[in-house]
Amino acid sequence: MPSLSTSSLPAAPPRGATDGSPTATARSSLNLLRSLARARRADLSHRALLLFRSLHASGPAPPPHFSLPAALSAAAFLGALPEGRQLHALAAKLALAPAHTVVANSLVHLYSSCGLPGEAFALFRRIPDRTLVSWNTAVDALVGNGDHLAALDLFREMQRDRPDLAPDAYTVQSVLGACAGAGALSLGLYAHALLLRELGGAGDVSRDVLINNSLVDLYGKCGAVELARQVFDRMPARDLASWNAMVLALANHGRVRDSLDLFDRMTRAENVAPNAITFVAVLSACNHGGLVEEGRRYFAAMVGEYGIRPRIEHYGCMVDILARAGLIEEALDVVAGMDCRPDSIIWRSLLDACCKRDAGLELSEAMAKLALDVPDDAVSGVYVLLSRVYASAQRWNDVGMIRRLMSEEGFKKEPGFSSIEMAGSVHQFVAGDTSHPQSEKIYEKLDEIQQRLTSAGYKPDLSEAPMVADADRTKGATLRLHSERLAISFGLLNATHGAPIRILKNLRVCKDCHTISKLISKIYDVEIIVRDRIRFHHFKDGSCSCKDYW
Repeated sequence: MPSLSTSSLPAAPPRGATDGSPTATARSSLNLLRSLARARRADLSHRALLLFRSLHASGPAPPPHFSLPAALSAAAFLGALPEGRQLHALAAKLALAPAHTVVANSLVHLYSSCGLPGEAFALFRRIPDRTLVSWNTAVDALVGNGDHLAALDLFREMQRDRPDLAPDAYTVQSVLGACAGAGALSLGLYAHALLLRELGGAGDVSRDVLINNSLVDLYGKCGAVELARQVFDRMPARDLASWNAMVLALANHGRVRDSLDLFDRMTRAENVAPNAITFVAVLSACNHGGLVEEGRRYFAAMVGEYGIRPRIEHYGCMVDILARAGLIEEALDVVAGMDCRPDSIIWRSLLDACCKRDAGLELSEAMAKLALDVPDDAVSGVYVLLSRVYASAQRWNDVGMIRRLMSEEGFKKEPGFSSIEMAGSVHQFVAGDTSHPQSEKIYEKLDEIQQRLTSAGYKPDLSEAPMVADADRTKGATLRLHSERLAISFGLLNATHGAPIRILKNLRVCKDCHTISKLISKIYDVEIIVRDRIRFHHFKDGSCSCKDYW
């Protein structure tokens, strides 16, 4: 993309000056620039940047405080960081950033779109006169980059420090996304109530498809699938994203038959054509339910009936469906027939299946080698799986060797955490955590839980403990300190009697924690809902919604 020259640009008039309005010719140019930037097409956004340069190089040019936001919007859509930085330099040279709120807001959006939330947030903090758009842009920047807790903190700050700024539909939609990401159900309910109470009459946003899709996503990701279904069933209008969100939510909660029935209703009764995302959801349902034949049938229909070319995600689902069912040879045949290169996720899926199915060390080691041959940031995950294979075979020396190798090469296992929302606040725990204000009571409760588990006949699965521990007693102690156990202990201390305990994990539930969660649900007569990296587990009356297949 050509460089944006700024040497010939005139200084912008001071904010509020009477001569700041563009001339008729410049206004026409500005309207064209804005139209190109708003088109949300790469070729037209590129033309918008070229037009901005030519306007300010030869004139007649609209004042920069009018044209810069449009150019920044185009750069943001393209993810064109070098050009965006040039525009930022121009804005700073003309004293428009961060002093001019509209220009500054556009810069916040630019850096967020380019994956630089730190720079976006730092610039937001420097805006002297923040409007609702400023706050919305900053909250959305944090949500878009996965910092959901920070986004919720910023929303609380806005409500506390700027009561004059009433949230609008954009605020609520961003907050709903943050609540979904953080698993913060009570805050999501508050945002939903705010939507109905404050915005119900403002263009009837409660009937807005995008808002309702966000609500379906929120409740689905917070473990309240029944609420998600209520929102979905009451929607006056639905688009394909609505159907996709609901099919996937049901699948992730283990409601496999409901998920597939909804897909059939969507395609047959409602005549809605599915897309590639739909089939990721449908194949995920088959995977969670262990439905091998159905998975084969839907994969074939995707290609033959709907003409959708399989992506790596579809192949990954099929490989997982087959491998977890013990059909590892057929899964390897699927990999051999792929028209794209297998990624490390597929090889790790096969390695995981080899581990769970006791497929043998030779095959497991071959899968590990193939996974390690693919460039990937998650190499440590392969080593962890391989260490579990060795642990299952009681080959502790090999386990120690894997751990030493990880240490020598600088690989670290992704730190696990579990979070639980209570009274509108999200509490996060890591293994062995002692930083929580209620830490002493949490560990006292944990001792009580352990005693009651032992009385019920529980024996720890030591293959899930850190493998470098020398004694079984030490391994059992490390299991006891897993982050979700601390979160469950905290939940039992603080949750209202009869209310579910909802926990979000960034990793998959280990086999031993899955076992004790079932037992705790029965012993304490409590429902425990855990969202891990892959799916939901609803523990109740001593059993799990996944039927021990995950």
